[in-house]
Parts: sequence; structure tokens; C-alpha cells
Amino acid sequence: MYKSFKDMPIWQEAMDIAEVIFSLTDKLPRKEDFGFTSQIRRSALSISANIAEAFGRFHTLNKVNFYYTARGSLTETQSHLEYGNRVKYLDTEDVVKLDKRLFSLYNDINKIIIYLKNNRK
Repeated sequence: MYKSFKDMPIWQEAMDIAEVIFSLTDKLPRKEDFGFTSQIRRSALSISANIAEAFGRFHTLNKVNFYYTARGSLTETQSHLEYGNRVKYLDTEDVVKLDKRLFSLYNDINKIIIYLKNNRK
């Protein structure tokens, strides 16, 4: 059992991904500061925030709901990455690498959801 959400490998990976996205978007045009840049940064950061929120919840169904929200933020981030690649804001290689990491994180979040739902008291 983890003592803190910071000890959880899925939170650590989500935070690492948010940092990478922050760095990638730092090079975007200033006109996107309140548009695309803000959207993708917020969705990426929301993944780790919802994992942390799930950790702090007592009731299993509350935990599951926050993991679902984290998963939704993850797929939103994937969508933003795809858009960024299509409009040539982001390099295809960077997007592919991040998408693989996000896919793996998605599967890890699913495992936690399944575990919690199957072991509910």
C-alpha cells in the first residue's frame, strides 16, 4: 500500500508526461497561449491531479470515478496531441512517443479500476 499518491507509479508517469507536454508546448506560437497550449497542458495535468484525488478518497466508487476522470483527461490529451501533429505544431516522433506512453498509462488505470470494482466491500 502506498503512503502517498506521489509513491504511485501511475501518478509519477502522469506527472512526467505533463512535464514533457509543458516543454513541447513551450515552443508554440504565443497566439496559442490561451487556446491549444492551455488546453493540452490542462488536460495533461488533469491526469495526475485526478489520480491524486482518487488516492485521497475513502469510498471505492468515489475512487473509481476519479480514475475514470483521469482516463478521460488522458484521452483528451491524446486528441490534443493528434491535433497538434496535424496542424504541424508538434513533431510526429514526439507525438508517437507520448501516445505510446499514454496508451500504457491508460491500460494501467484500467487495471486499477478493474481491481477496485472486483474487490469492493
